[in-house]
Amino acid sequence: MDYSLAALKLMCSHLKYARETPSQNALTLGGILFQRAWLQGVLVWVSPDGDRLLLDDATGVIELQLSADFRLRSWNIGMYVMVVGGYIFRTGESPMIKVHKIVDLSPFPDREAMWYLEVIEAYKLFYEPLIEDFI
Repeated sequence: MDYSLAALKLMCSHLKYARETPSQNALTLGGILFQRAWLQGVLVWVSPDGDRLLLDDATGVIELQLSADFRLRSWNIGMYVMVVGGYIFRTGESPMIKVHKIVDLSPFPDREAMWYLEVIEAYKLFYEPLIEDFI
């Protein structure tokens, strides 16, 4: 994992435009290289063994794969969580995030509204200028 590449603040709907790069161990989104995605949303499914979750951010659903460290905590349907992890591009399957960090933000009810503003701000300040140059 190349930690010099930023974890992009994204919505699930953005990830459908991500493409694999031929020469690098990264993905590109409109010319922006990345390996990790930063998402927030509601857990809508938890596997019986607790190693996989489905996160819905109101623009789409993405599978989360948890390491053993994160399975020690109980994750429940309806929790609002923040997730940062490696984005796994899977042809013919739904996309997946290998979770590096997951935090329950349910006790903070304003976090969901603020998240949309954070993603818009990141897009306007950082992603949009790069994407326009790419196009």
